[in-house]
Amino acid sequence: MDITDIATPEYVEVGVDKRLGKVRSIFERDNPKGIIVADDGDYAGVIGQKQLIQSHIEESTKAAALMKSAPKVDRNEDVRETARMLVEGDVQIAPVFEGDSLWGVVTADAILEAVLDNLDAITVEQIYTEDVVAIREEDRLGQAINRLRENGISRLPVLNENGQLTGVLTTQDIVDFVTRKMERQGKGDRSGDIDRMLDLPVYDLMSSPVFTTNPGETVQDAVERMFEKDVAGLVVTPSDDDAHVSGILTKTDVLRALTYTQEEQMDVQVTNVGLLDTMTREEMVAAITQVVDKYQEMQVHHVHVRFHEHKEKLRGTPLIQAQVRVRSSHGQVAGSGEGYGAEHAFRVALDKLERNVLEMKGLNADEEYRGQLLRKLDEL
Repeated sequence: MDITDIATPEYVEVGVDKRLGKVRSIFERDNPKGIIVADDGDYAGVIGQKQLIQSHIEESTKAAALMKSAPKVDRNEDVRETARMLVEGDVQIAPVFEGDSLWGVVTADAILEAVLDNLDAITVEQIYTEDVVAIREEDRLGQAINRLRENGISRLPVLNENGQLTGVLTTQDIVDFVTRKMERQGKGDRSGDIDRMLDLPVYDLMSSPVFTTNPGETVQDAVERMFEKDVAGLVVTPSDDDAHVSGILTKTDVLRALTYTQEEQMDVQVTNVGLLDTMTREEMVAAITQVVDKYQEMQVHHVHVRFHEHKEKLRGTPLIQAQVRVRSSHGQVAGSGEGYGAEHAFRVALDKLERNVLEMKGLNADEEYRGQLLRKLDEL
């Protein structure tokens, strides 16, 4: 299947000089999955909701400073390769080109809608993210924004003083709130207003009740609920305890599952691969392979590596956070670390991953699930 009938020529576009206040208003009014940024008519980048929650950015900031590079997709590209490009670019929207001309866009939602019937062979347990980043009701909005930005995520389960799930705070909740506040307050010096907003408790902004799924539910049913409730993710809870957080299932998790292959080579995805500087992608894959090959009983299905750049630098080299997550016959295992430069951060994360692998015990391979999943995805 390709994206010929999935991409759309309809999209929202702004110029590189458009100010942040106007961009936020567009998200509030039109609720797009992302905005195309153009420079004198030529494609320059995209802006998604993640780019709008950076608390230190002034309303006068221009779109050029906010935009993110997104992969250019050919109008006839394979749907699975397109899903991979969206995941690795850490975006929900990408420009679609016909030859050298910008034709339209393709979104994560459009892809998921097109493949929905193929998702009945997968259960939530097989693809959800277990290592959850949460926040407390009494924590401040500024803390929440930092947690979302530093972990490159779009939602935080909110817990009460007893550690029970009571709500969810998402990037959309924050963008909607900030936009409404700014529109009501009009022009003028807003630095004090922003400081007061950042000091609000998470409880005041969180969404409740929480939309959830359980590990045994099919991904098809879970995605249908996301579309029905107009959310980008669900909190995973045990079927008999909806106050305990087991994990998170997002649309990105589902896109990632679409890219699994039956090739002999280990399937590795890299988000923000452009941050790799002193090592190649091939060297990184070889390093991961060297670690997992030490544990022959652990059959690796998929590996996701994510890099995130902090503002701090040492002699011009940025501080990078790296996360390496492995999905295997023994379940999920991950490692994370920070260092100056992507290679340093990756090595620290890989060492942590290996230590975590050594702690995995008593789980058996499930080849039946893997075969069923890959046969279903091969129909795409």
